[in-house]
Amino acid sequence: MPTTVYDPPALAPGTLRVIPLGGLGEVGRNMTVFEYEGKLLVVDCGVLFPEEHQPGVDLILPDFEPIRHRLDDIVGVVLTHGHEDHIGAVPYLLKLKSDIPLIGSGLTLALIEAKLKEHRIRPYTLTVEEGQHEKVGPFDLEFVAVNHSIPDALAVAIRTPAGLVLATGDFKMDQLPLDGRITDLRAFARLGEEGVDLFLVDSTNADVPGFTPTERGIGPVLDQVIARAPRRVVVASFSSHVHRVQQVLDAAHANGRRVALLGRSMVRNMGIAADLGYLNVPDGVLIDYKKARDLPDDKIVYMSTGSQGEPMAVLSRMANLDHAIEPGEGDTIILASSQIPGNENAIYRVIDGLTKLGATVVHKGNAKVHVSGHAAAGELLYCYNILKPKNVLPVHGEYRHLMANAKLARETGIPEENTILGENGTVVDLRDGVASVVGQVDIGFVYVDGSSVGEITDADLKDRRILGEEGFISVIVVVDSATGKIVSGPEIHARGVAEDDKVFDSVKPKIAAALAEAAKSGVRDNHALSQVVRRTIGRWVNQSLRRRPMIVPMVIEA
Repeated sequence: MPTTVYDPPALAPGTLRVIPLGGLGEVGRNMTVFEYEGKLLVVDCGVLFPEEHQPGVDLILPDFEPIRHRLDDIVGVVLTHGHEDHIGAVPYLLKLKSDIPLIGSGLTLALIEAKLKEHRIRPYTLTVEEGQHEKVGPFDLEFVAVNHSIPDALAVAIRTPAGLVLATGDFKMDQLPLDGRITDLRAFARLGEEGVDLFLVDSTNADVPGFTPTERGIGPVLDQVIARAPRRVVVASFSSHVHRVQQVLDAAHANGRRVALLGRSMVRNMGIAADLGYLNVPDGVLIDYKKARDLPDDKIVYMSTGSQGEPMAVLSRMANLDHAIEPGEGDTIILASSQIPGNENAIYRVIDGLTKLGATVVHKGNAKVHVSGHAAAGELLYCYNILKPKNVLPVHGEYRHLMANAKLARETGIPEENTILGENGTVVDLRDGVASVVGQVDIGFVYVDGSSVGEITDADLKDRRILGEEGFISVIVVVDSATGKIVSGPEIHARGVAEDDKVFDSVKPKIAAALAEAAKSGVRDNHALSQVVRRTIGRWVNQSLRRRPMIVPMVIEA
């Protein structure tokens, strides 16, 4: 059903307003705005990656429109961790106002600062760590350690006189994490004793039963795969997955191989992680990519981007033989990441392409080379029972994930009326422990297309899909301005519709007859005549060729 948009009332004194601008009903562009006493606090500001039905789009941003006129009221942006779906849109927000303070852990801020440097923005930052309290405007913030697939992730507790909110960010409860930093359930319990009035909780794996496996189980599998590989090994992962890169470095070192990092973001992020001490690089393991090509095939591991089948990423280019490294017989490709919903077709195209070239492709479907960074149902149940929140707003997930999370909340005793199934733009007010939906803001998609931000519309994408799927027809007709009779044409050109333009010879008399009929009726307006041409050829193409191409008629007066 279409969303019913209605404006929320003016915010009453002593009330906290919560508006998710992204991340609900999708896995990506996470961003939530909190308002209290005229000031705004933003938690996360990420991007969503395009799907196949959004051709040409590079990134999708949260819709800043509800806060665009209130940028001066923003007291800070809390970044829970350094993944693109939580920090990737920060440059676009800071282009609107560059001095909005960014708050986050050391690694998170280092990653976003490197990204902002490319946009020539020098941000104001506040580095925080678990256990730290900060007063930011009217918001009293407490940061809590959570375990995720990137180091230094934080949940944030937001206190105002209206109540206590806990936003988890992305998290899981790995009890044997590689860095020894577990989700701080003692802090969760303490917050539960204080009384959590609203719980914003990661929903990505809410429909997965049981518990997310530990990261430590991946290391031995990677070691075995690399040990058995007869030639080159290419491991594809997210460019920010420090733990996975660490495991690859260790496995390569144990098997006498060296590692070359491929992809600009991979090189940049792992350089930052190593400099800050989050990545332990064994002596002599890393080698420059250009020098790596001189090593024997059984002495090298390439760590690359492209695990989601992105067309321009390293792995896709390899599969298309558009990269200096051309996979072949004896090469082993490891996809060490899970599939983001919507990317399945692109990923399997890359797997098929690599397999066709003779490479052995190891992925989550045939080996334990990845575990999720998100809490499964069993872990979420623990959280609900520890926190016993009064109200729950599931976030970060497609609608089925949000529903599964809400169901878990209800199973632990949270009343159905206190479990809010929202969507992007849902306005929730919290006061005296009561959370209520009070409005629905109209939220759209903001597309980044090359250097264009927000200029591409859904109508433009529809035109691109039609061009790609149905083809293009242009019709040029020259008419006498006085009589409306055809002087020249119609001249028809097509792309992607038929092999030979001669197929349109039978429709030309129909176009001429339709224009003659319009001229007899006194029609002289070029636009009206163009519509006559469009309708005539459109009807013929639909009936004769069973196609619905883009039709561009051009009527010229002589």
